[in-house]
Amino acid sequence: MDDFEAALEVLRSKGLLYRCFKTRKEIAEAAASAPHGAGEGFRGAPLPVDEEAALLAAGKPFAWRLSLSAASDLLGGFESLTFQEDGAGPNGETGVIQADPTSAGDVVLARKDVGVAYHLAVVVDDALQGVTHIIRGEDLFEAAHIQRLLQALLDLPTPTYRHHRLLTGPDGKRYAKRDLAETLAELRERGVRPDDLRAELGFA
Repeated sequence: MDDFEAALEVLRSKGLLYRCFKTRKEIAEAAASAPHGAGEGFRGAPLPVDEEAALLAAGKPFAWRLSLSAASDLLGGFESLTFQEDGAGPNGETGVIQADPTSAGDVVLARKDVGVAYHLAVVVDDALQGVTHIIRGEDLFEAAHIQRLLQALLDLPTPTYRHHRLLTGPDGKRYAKRDLAETLAELRERGVRPDDLRAELGFA
């Protein structure tokens, strides 16, 4: 946690974070009614000093958000941000990828109730552990874009990425523990042979 807090402090000291007091419901409602549609990520800005002080004094909860505007100003734009994709994204993206962190909006990097959020935690952990290659499902391909930005802002190395397609059940949904998806052990118990399973998943 000290390492995460240190990373947060680096971003704060560079003027890249701001306190956001909006609830998830308020942000969802604003996105749904926005003229550009609900596909773009949330973009905000720091509140006026007196307004923010009043909310803090009242004990209102807030999240620390990364300001894409401030990050773009600091880096002179995002054009120089790329990462190597040795697998493929959901639309076949492969090779040297131009990172586009704007699609995620001003992501939450920390909250009082949960500590640091996923994006910051994995970027710091990967750097601390010397991770050189990240292999994960294509459903996390978009996360690489905002994580590439954080690597640049924190002066951390960029791993090579390899995203792979997801295995799905007969209903088309990906296998997930939260959905109580059937496990390999359960398949084995009911007599499914490895060759048959590989063929069903398209690996034969």
